[in-house]
Amino acid sequence: MIQVENLTKKFDDFTALDHMHCCIPEGCIYGMVGSNGAGKSTFLRLITGIYRPDQGSILIDGEPVYENVKIKEKISFVPDDLYFMNGVSMNRMAHLYAAIHSEFDWNRFQYLTKTFGLNPEKSTNTFSKGMRRQAAIILALSCRPKYMFFDETFDGLDPVMRNLVKTLICKDVLENQATAIITSHSLRELEDTCDQLALLHQGGVVLENDIQNLKTSLFKIQVAFSDFYDSSLFEGIPYLHYGKRGSVATLIIRGDKEEISEKIRQKNPILLDILPLTLEEVFTYELEALGYHFDVTGYDFEEKGGEKSEK
Repeated sequence: MIQVENLTKKFDDFTALDHMHCCIPEGCIYGMVGSNGAGKSTFLRLITGIYRPDQGSILIDGEPVYENVKIKEKISFVPDDLYFMNGVSMNRMAHLYAAIHSEFDWNRFQYLTKTFGLNPEKSTNTFSKGMRRQAAIILALSCRPKYMFFDETFDGLDPVMRNLVKTLICKDVLENQATAIITSHSLRELEDTCDQLALLHQGGVVLENDIQNLKTSLFKIQVAFSDFYDSSLFEGIPYLHYGKRGSVATLIIRGDKEEISEKIRQKNPILLDILPLTLEEVFTYELEALGYHFDVTGYDFEEKGGEKSEK
């Protein structure tokens, strides 16, 4: 189990993580998404013991991770910015990993290099971006780690390789009760892979839940009325977003779907559609509610019969 309490990390005048809390159970694939600069990569560097926290604690199996060799031996980390020594082959890198990880599995290393179609004797300088990421994943998985951390896991991988990596991660979690933390900007990839998702914004976890609950906690309603109306018609309804195009309004709502739908039906709409949200829409509207959105046109629809007015 991973327990994070009051975790804070600052760089000069920038606070990357600000009193962050989370608890990640064993045998879980935990996905992390968030705005740019939210602190995802910093979190992984803290949880792997690369950075020392300025405040708070990180406990893995009840022990602090920083400068803890016993705990670090259970960890494999594939960072976003990969680094290989100049001219080194995968075989040489494997010997380095084996010197650090007593559980390094040479049979698995050989199996994975064949499965991915990589030559372990060739210099990694000759590898493409995607091949270098495959090499890093092979080395990480060959350590048979209890804890696997991947930053932008699928970056540079083609669809076939993405599915292969997801299958291998899921297999390790299921068969060995391993725990994986994955960061990605591809919500679609995380939706297919993860048990739980966390949304980071401005250095803290603002939303954390299992996939199914995240997708059902918000819903979309499209509604229209024969007479003119504006957002005041929906006073008392807990919507995160309101927009109107012509006579049709779209609301993103958090709450009891049946109860809120009935309230709107009582207003006698000529159109009422209740629609599910994709995971990407859930996170987009959650971040918008936190003030993280951009108006690229300089214009916005206001509740004036659909007229455009400059902000």
